[in-house]
This record gives sequence, C-alpha cells and structure tokens, in this order.
Amino acid sequence: MKKHNFSAGPAILPAGVLEEAAQAVRDFNGTGLSILEISHRSAAFTAVMEEAEALVRELLSLSDDYGVIWLSGGASTQFFMAPMNLLNDDKMAAYADTGSWSAKAIKEAKNFGAVEVVASSKAQNYSFIPKGYETPSSAQYLHLTSNNTIFGTQYHNWPETNVPIVADMSSDMFSRPIDVERFGLIYAGAQKNLGPAGVTLVIVRKDLLGRVSRKLPSMLDYRIHIENGSTYNTPPVFPIYVSMLTMRWVKANGGLKGMARHNESKAKILYDEIDANPMFAGVAAKEDRSLMNATFVMAPGKEDLTQAFLAATKEAGCVDVKGHRSVGGFRASIYNAMTPESIGVLVAVMQEFAQKQG
Repeated sequence: MKKHNFSAGPAILPAGVLEEAAQAVRDFNGTGLSILEISHRSAAFTAVMEEAEALVRELLSLSDDYGVIWLSGGASTQFFMAPMNLLNDDKMAAYADTGSWSAKAIKEAKNFGAVEVVASSKAQNYSFIPKGYETPSSAQYLHLTSNNTIFGTQYHNWPETNVPIVADMSSDMFSRPIDVERFGLIYAGAQKNLGPAGVTLVIVRKDLLGRVSRKLPSMLDYRIHIENGSTYNTPPVFPIYVSMLTMRWVKANGGLKGMARHNESKAKILYDEIDANPMFAGVAAKEDRSLMNATFVMAPGKEDLTQAFLAATKEAGCVDVKGHRSVGGFRASIYNAMTPESIGVLVAVMQEFAQKQG
C-alpha cells in the first residue's frame, strides 16, 4: 500500500530527490565513492556547496548584502545563536510569542539581553497570529516564527516595523515568495521543505554582525562561518547535498511562485473539507491558517471518535495524522512535496468516516 506522509517532520521529500540521493549514497556522480564518504574539501563537494548557495540566492533574489551559511544544531541552536550575535547585554530585542518554538526562542534570548514580548496568542492556546502591535524603535530586532507547526498558524502578512526582523522559517522556508529585504536574519531547519534533518540554513545581513561587545566562540560566530564558506568545521555533507537537490526541484517546478500556487491549491482542498464536514472542526483562526500544517479536531460532542478516525487514516496509508498533544485531534502536514493526490486520499477518508458515523 502506498504511504501518504503527513508527518510534521522529518517530512516528505520529492520522490525524484530521494531517488537521486539514494544513487549518490551508492556512487556520487560517477566518482566511485558515496556522498557519505567524500571529503568536504574535495572539488566534488565544493561544487555542491557552491550550487546550494547559488540556488538559495536565485530562489530568494538574494543580494551580496546577505551571507548564506549551513550549520548544525537545528533551529534550536539559532534560538541562542541569533541573540548572541545580534543582541548586546544592555539592549533589548522584541519577540512575538505565537507558539512553542517562539516561547523557547524567548527563553534563550533572555540569556543575552532584555526581551520584550510585544505580542502573544498564548492565552488562546496560540490559535491565531497577533496583529496591530507596535515594535519599540529601541529594539535591536523583532523575532517572529513564520509558521507554527504545532498549532497550525502562519504569518500571511509581515508586521510593519523599522527594526530588522529575525525569523524562524523552519517549517515554511521556500514554500512561497518572501521579500528578503524585510529581514535581517532568517534561519530554517531543513527537515520540513528543504532536506533531511541535520542541517540548518541561515541567511544573515552582514552589516548586522560584529556589533555586540561580547566575545563569541568561533563556532557560534556567524562571521567565521561566512568567511569559511560553511566549512570552518566539517559540515553535514549529506543533508546539504539533499537540500541542493530539493532546491533544484523547487526551481524546476516554478520557483517560489510555483510553490505558493501549489501549496495554496492543495491546502484549499483540505480546509474546504474540514469546514464542510460535520464531523470535524478547524483549530486555527481562518485568516491565519497555515498552508503547511492543517490542524483540526472532532466536532463538539464527537470527541470520542478521535481514535476511530485515526485508525481509519492509518488503514488508508495516511501516516502521522495524529495532532500534537498541545492541540489534540489531528494535524496534516502538507509541505511542498505533498501531492494533491495524497490530500485527496485523506479527504476521502474524512468523507467516508462522516458517512459511516453521521
């Protein structure tokens, strides 16, 4: 039976990318060596690094004002690495609290300077994106989490502010066009839309660096990684290679505009069913619904059918539809590589379930 991967991450990747990556594990570009065993300083891998950076720059129309680096440690390392590089002890950074990951970022930033939470949806279990708030002009930056995988919310409009925006885009990177000039720093764990777990993409405006007074360990200094082309230490070779392949796929499928059309179309299929089906109810505010993670629950009074529906999804080959414990119910993660056909299978299960239980 075909499996339909709705996992929140590590997540679905394009079939062609997986096939090419599998071949490279056996023999990378006819070298007779596996991609897993080539030197990170070899000409073959240098070409991978150069193409990966070129694709990032092309897809985002990124100027030379920004550095592109590939790091280990996941987005969680960036929760402290960003303020360590950008926030002085005697200065303040503004944070919007829109979910579990932003809350963790806030906790880490407090180790390096003052933090002002300028907006929060915590009291409503993070079911919406706060809007209309002011960012103090004294803030060194405004930190946002662009998409909240657990709660199923996403920024569809960026706040108006005169301070640099720092954004955790782990779960919607390369899913839609963005105006990079609005941002001072973007970071994204690869394991949603970009590649396998093990590498984090960081894009940083170079003029923001070198302003803090604290001494930085070399491994935690963005400038060192930019100067060394992400090879100050041995980089995660295979995740970077797969990320490069995935960006090739994005480019071949219409770039970020193509991804946006694809993601909007297939999300509509699922949300239309959630809204029309009397067995289910959406969780996130409609205007803030994520195009990456659709969260929903059984309709009021039908909560006791949750396990039965999960069993029906499993029987149909739909993998990891169970919702996060913070929300309950169900979560369908529908990243770039998710096909409308797979969403159609889930929708069919929902319709059949309503017919049987209604």
